[in-house]
Amino acid sequence: MLGNLILDGMRFAQTAVRSRAVLSAEILFLRKQLAFYQEHGIKPRRLTDSVRVILLVLSHLFNWKGALVIVRPETLIRWHRQGFRLFWRWKCRAGRPRLPQDIRQLIARMAGENPTWGQARIAAELALKLGIWVSPRTVRAYWPPEPEQRGGRRTSSQHWKSFVRNHARSILACDFLVAVTVGFRTLYVLLMMEVGSRRIVHFNVTAHPSAEWTLQQFREAVPGDHMYRFVIHDRDAIYSAVLDQAVEAMGVRVLKTPAQAPQANAFCERLIGTLRRECLDFLIPLNERHLRGLLREWVAHYNGRRPHFSLGPGIPEPSAGLPVLPQPTRHCLPEGNQIRATAVLGGLHHEYYLERIAA
Repeated sequence: MLGNLILDGMRFAQTAVRSRAVLSAEILFLRKQLAFYQEHGIKPRRLTDSVRVILLVLSHLFNWKGALVIVRPETLIRWHRQGFRLFWRWKCRAGRPRLPQDIRQLIARMAGENPTWGQARIAAELALKLGIWVSPRTVRAYWPPEPEQRGGRRTSSQHWKSFVRNHARSILACDFLVAVTVGFRTLYVLLMMEVGSRRIVHFNVTAHPSAEWTLQQFREAVPGDHMYRFVIHDRDAIYSAVLDQAVEAMGVRVLKTPAQAPQANAFCERLIGTLRRECLDFLIPLNERHLRGLLREWVAHYNGRRPHFSLGPGIPEPSAGLPVLPQPTRHCLPEGNQIRATAVLGGLHHEYYLERIAA
């Protein structure tokens, strides 16, 4: 469209230097061609936007009503009205300019991460802590669309994920897994983990699990000054009513998972899968004592040196000097240090750390 306007402007400038007789002859020549189309009833094609603009501009330079051939006068007047309407809509843009995109994204993020906050709370948070002064009405203009809720109201409670995260350090999860020795003897391993830190607080091995033995493991895992409020286990018969009563007497409430629903104890089930993939799938225990030694070494590695993605990544019980501070240069080792590796489980895994080079 812009190219057509430029070409027509150049042609108009050329006509300004022609004689009046030449222009009259050219106009008469063009009118004869248009008359031929009118006599034969040839319907003209629909005009483009660039042609409409050109006709509107030229109509201000002469008496245009007698020169209209391919359009009606009402059509040209309608084009004028539409052009003025678009011009004033562009010139009189109502309202304040929109907030920058990063601020709009921040408002949507805060609204999504804090379901109990309203527009006024987010506006106050932006003003007092980030120095971004916006009104609650402005925040409402960029409020993200809310999903449909039952009753048509937005939830006033936290999400289940937030609830679990807030109470995770007071939740224990436990479960049994089976290990088979080289002599095809079946051994049972009890694992207890703290959901919040992913730390294995207790483990033990037995060939004959019972409710009495399991209760003793709870006594060893839960100290007298504990902060635990809940313990999760399945509905296996080994967790007898007497065992649950004794555990609740310690001040820990027992939460039983639904029948045949291992996903309800997903944290412990994932721990068992990790233990199999990183240890038991590659090592064959000779006997109960050997299995207990393997688990002791792997649990120390799991709690103290193994990174966990669910923690950020992080380590449940980091050793001294962990985590290491980020290096000034991302892809270079710090000067004066070298990499050392320690084998775990006979070389099945390795732990890497920095060691200062002796001068």
